[in-house]
Amino acid sequence: MKRTTDPTPDSTTDGTTGGTRAPRRQGARTRRGARRLRTALVALTAASGLLLTACNGGGHGGKASDSSYEGGGGPGGGTGGGGNGDTAPLPAPDGTRGADRQREGEQDDRRDIAPDPDHLSTFALDVDTASYGYARRTLSEGRLPDPSTIRPEEFVNSFRQDYERPDGYGFTVTVDGARVDGDRTDEDDWSLVRVGLATRSAGPEGDRPPAALTFVVDVSGSMAEPGRLDLARESLAALTDRLRDEDSMALVTFSDEAGTVLPMTRLDGNRDEIRDAVDTLEPARSTDLGAGVETGYETAVEGLREGATNRVVLISDALANTGDTDADTLLERIGESRREHGVTLFGVGVGSDYGDALMERLADEGDGHTVYVSDEEEAREVFGEQLPRNVDLTARDAKAQVAFDPATVAEFRLVGYENRRVADEDFRDDDVDGGEVGPGHTVTALYAVRTRSGAPDGHLATATVRWLDPRSRAPREKSGSLEAGDLGDSVWSGGRGLAVTATAAYFADALRPDGRRHRALPGAPGLGELADRAAGLADRTGDRDVRDLAEAIRTADHLS
Repeated sequence: MKRTTDPTPDSTTDGTTGGTRAPRRQGARTRRGARRLRTALVALTAASGLLLTACNGGGHGGKASDSSYEGGGGPGGGTGGGGNGDTAPLPAPDGTRGADRQREGEQDDRRDIAPDPDHLSTFALDVDTASYGYARRTLSEGRLPDPSTIRPEEFVNSFRQDYERPDGYGFTVTVDGARVDGDRTDEDDWSLVRVGLATRSAGPEGDRPPAALTFVVDVSGSMAEPGRLDLARESLAALTDRLRDEDSMALVTFSDEAGTVLPMTRLDGNRDEIRDAVDTLEPARSTDLGAGVETGYETAVEGLREGATNRVVLISDALANTGDTDADTLLERIGESRREHGVTLFGVGVGSDYGDALMERLADEGDGHTVYVSDEEEAREVFGEQLPRNVDLTARDAKAQVAFDPATVAEFRLVGYENRRVADEDFRDDDVDGGEVGPGHTVTALYAVRTRSGAPDGHLATATVRWLDPRSRAPREKSGSLEAGDLGDSVWSGGRGLAVTATAAYFADALRPDGRRHRALPGAPGLGELADRAAGLADRTGDRDVRDLAEAIRTADHLS
């Protein structure tokens, strides 16, 4: 069913670090001078690599038609070798193939345009879950979510996965998959392939370095709604009890202006002072998010602690309506602090009206991630469990690349990750930003893959993750692979993990707008049947999160 890497200590690969990092998720970028001169050589190298891959895969030539789902030739893993999981992947190209697809600073919004045929798929890792949380909140209020807020990878990554864990820093790589119901598709030979990446489990809190957390709390008028500022106060009070004595907290508030309520303060001997500062939080007027972000990062830099995890935690509905509301300006401020001081951002979204897109962009540029909380139980989980346990980082600038064997794969489509795409040739360019991942995290990418007729047992794909060690900044890699003969007979009759992943992906796809190429995943059931599938999974596994998923799908079916 699957191939997974042996979770032995991670091997270090050659690579360079340093320099000014490129803005996150810029995709294919045009480089100057020497890089442009390498284009012809790189194209030849890439072509040779694909030829070798085809030969190793079993003698079937030809290329896959990468009419990738939402631009699938952009995210994914190491280069496909042929054979088995012990075969080292061919290196990804490191030149400028496709560099003219997007110029520096241009928006890459090609969601309905299939890229040139390609067997590589490359993306920056992402552990955000806010899109799914906000969709559930919206459905519970009797409304279908805005399709623009639906990011399938965040639905998929909202569920626990039982991937094997490494012993130390870095990742394990698990690749598995199963076939979909051919009666539902226009063509046979479609499967869903899951690429799973896992970091080590979060250990005792005493094992992590101290944390220096700057909380930037929105106290604008919109935060007066129940479930916003009151939730933030309760959450911060709970967090104050959970953090260790050697940890530090600062508190910044913003409405029509921003101010530092509490400078960076050690918890040891000062918990009452911190609680008193939290108790002063009251709603005020309009929302100058820009002022809050700027003051928050200034406060974080002033209280910067060497050897600690320095992070800004933004709690807001992200509905900026005064001051500087230009997203690019806010992103530039965050980017400067990230590059110069290594301060990361954790975005916590609240409220029934929520600026989802802005919060997600802020977290992306701030080397962090976002969650959405709608009630006290979710807030306790985020602030009382997740944040204290996961303030550490196990990987910086992590990217994944999946190489599909053209002798076996005719077509592949990546589910989601539209704004996480990285140019294939930038996979091993450590100046191109990736994602930051902490302990206890898993990252899942799902592909729809159509195999070639007559090549049922060939090598299917090799997935590689590359990251920088958070302390030494040395680049490291780990790979896993899958043979076509190891695909399961059905996504519904296999293990829990793949079935839940497929259910979440089908649900996200059903909530997205119609009229786009490759909108529907192959084998997609109707919402009613999908709700039944999820309910059956919940009964079989006793998983409350899957039960909540089934209820959300059932609600969406009734509202559709």
